[in-house]
Amino acid sequence: ALPDPVPEEVKQERQARLMALQAGISTRRLRRKVGQILKVLVDAHDGEGGAIARSSADAPEIDGVVLIEEGAALPVGEFAEVRIVEADEHDLYAETIVAKGDPPGRVHKRRRR
Repeated sequence: ALPDPVPEEVKQERQARLMALQAGISTRRLRRKVGQILKVLVDAHDGEGGAIARSSADAPEIDGVVLIEEGAALPVGEFAEVRIVEADEHDLYAETIVAKGDPPGRVHKRRRR
């Protein structure tokens, strides 16, 4: 062991500062995607009329998800095109461009998780 260990409260304070810094970085990076159209893979339905999806840049259990309002008509395991309308520290919020069974041009609103 190294001599003169860092006190636990100092470790915790440093970790909290780093996590806050990283949260800001993550939020800024994800917000740059607002307005973009992404091709996503629908992973599941959320039970509230929406869908949970991932883009090609999202790793399961590591990265956030793309939450699609009114995505229940999107088949699980299929790709969909969505427009990113909002982002937070971890996740993207999207609306479908055209969901299966929708008339062309229908706009879906976002819901926060």
